[in-house]
Amino acid sequence: MALMNHSFELAARPVGLPKRTDWNFKETPVREPGADELLVKIIYISLDPAMRGWMNESRSYVPPVGIGEVMRALALGRVIESRNPKFAAGEFVYGALGVQEYAVSNGSGLTKVVPGAAPLSVYLGALGMTGMTAYFGLLEVGRPQPGETVVVSGAAGAVGSVAGQIAKIKECHVVGIAGSAEKCDYVVKELGFDAAINYKTEDVRKSLQNLCPKGIIVYFDNVGGDILDAVLTQLARGARIVICGAISQYNNTTRMKGPSNYMSLLVNRASMTGMLVFDYAARFPEAAREMAKWMAEGKLKSREQIVEGLQTFPDTFLKLFAGENTGKLILKVAEP
Repeated sequence: MALMNHSFELAARPVGLPKRTDWNFKETPVREPGADELLVKIIYISLDPAMRGWMNESRSYVPPVGIGEVMRALALGRVIESRNPKFAAGEFVYGALGVQEYAVSNGSGLTKVVPGAAPLSVYLGALGMTGMTAYFGLLEVGRPQPGETVVVSGAAGAVGSVAGQIAKIKECHVVGIAGSAEKCDYVVKELGFDAAINYKTEDVRKSLQNLCPKGIIVYFDNVGGDILDAVLTQLARGARIVICGAISQYNNTTRMKGPSNYMSLLVNRASMTGMLVFDYAARFPEAAREMAKWMAEGKLKSREQIVEGLQTFPDTFLKLFAGENTGKLILKVAEP
């Protein structure tokens, strides 16, 4: 019996928050891999805020997902058939395999995963693209030094939680910003941040004044908007701001809100730099080795929030924008 694939294809460009009708759920036969191709059965799908930007028809660092195309997403799976000499049946791989049950690939952009070193889901979290983003964004762009004050927004999220922990490993004073008392407790009590601010119940600017009396040297920004503006008022001289994301702005139906306090960059001789993890692809093995070592030593923790069922994708994806996830949000499609 031929295998059948189930997938979510983009049906419309969303306005504001995506709706279920912005995707079509399709059932199609799985085609045989051709020369130099392989067939992957997907186990886990990574759900990331960047996916929202890929749905827009606008200039970005990657082309938008086309109408009628399988929704782009990083995923991890097992090779079940291969005509590519670089991959063998039974191996585990991750890459941009999409929101679907099966994917045929030519192998480009796929990374092999050795099972047993860590749970497979961690390779979409701290040891995957999420961890790489935190690692290179903080260490290469933020360049924290021991004793410096580092502030991380989206601190309980997939990238922010790893960035804050790495800052602690580098002996910094780390303050997280998150959206609930539970998340603030998590980053302080479980991840070792020095303090946390609940932006929904606290005055962020005043809290930053109290917690960062000498100013902020490194700010790792995942949210943009009002929180970025508040941080700009508390910069120390020579501060470095890492622009990793702006999740507060992704579903705007009006123009994106820019920082009104940007002159603080001039006054404090500070910098604000955007980063894309793909620029560091050649160094991913280096980062993975170091982070795996930190995990083995108990210095770096990874939390994955796993939701089961491919058909839950539209609703599960929206958890990212409602602040309902802690750590890395992953969709489970099949058993390993």
